[in-house]
Amino acid sequence: MLVEVYDFGNDAGDYYVVYRVKELSEEEQKKLKSKVEGTVEIKEGQLFITTHFEKKYFPFGSEAAKFRSDDFVAREEIEMTVYLTSLLED
Repeated sequence: MLVEVYDFGNDAGDYYVVYRVKELSEEEQKKLKSKVEGTVEIKEGQLFITTHFEKKYFPFGSEAAKFRSDDFVAREEIEMTVYLTSLLED
């Protein structure tokens, strides 16, 4: 499984992160789609997960995130990988 932060931002007070998940079997995609919180779409064999946040919990909202965005992206990718792996193991 390969998790990437595909997009993130703030759209009129809606703080969101879109993750793209590659290298999953169809069975794994279906299992995750039924268990993941957030909006889940399957496009061209890839899973796209959109997670919405309150402003205070948005992982890219701090000043540090603006200056070290690569670090924050990497951390989000790791956290989502761990989360998805735990769902697949259930």
